[in-house]
Amino acid sequence: MPVKIRLQRHGSKKRPFYFIVVADARAPRDGKFIQKIGTYNPLTVPASVQLDRQRALDWLHKGAQPTDTVRRILSFKGVLYLKHLLRGVKLGLFDEATAMEKFQKWHSEHELNIKKRQDTHSNDRRARRGAPVRRPERKENGE
Repeated sequence: MPVKIRLQRHGSKKRPFYFIVVADARAPRDGKFIQKIGTYNPLTVPASVQLDRQRALDWLHKGAQPTDTVRRILSFKGVLYLKHLLRGVKLGLFDEATAMEKFQKWHSEHELNIKKRQDTHSNDRRARRGAPVRRPERKENGE
């Protein structure tokens, strides 16, 4: 049975919200699924993602194929990097403690970047809200 990790759409019209699910590839997009492993909200800046990293990693090791969008989400959350590091452990390139140390270092840097992006976005919104609205000048017919 070919298994995919994909998005399942919820939310109302023009307001998407997605569940990240593991489903049979032949099942419809919003149909039956095997397991829900997270959520994705593209409307927030940056997009908010809640993901069970261990479940996603287990399904990737079992051979589940992520769709393009889910692959980007898994990469963003570090699941694919963790899979890459665990592959190095399996090949004997380094031990598991080193792999987890590398992952923790990457994760802390990544969280700082996300926080910086959120702060920049909120500061830009405050600046735009406080700035006066510029209206184009109208020309009079008599002049």
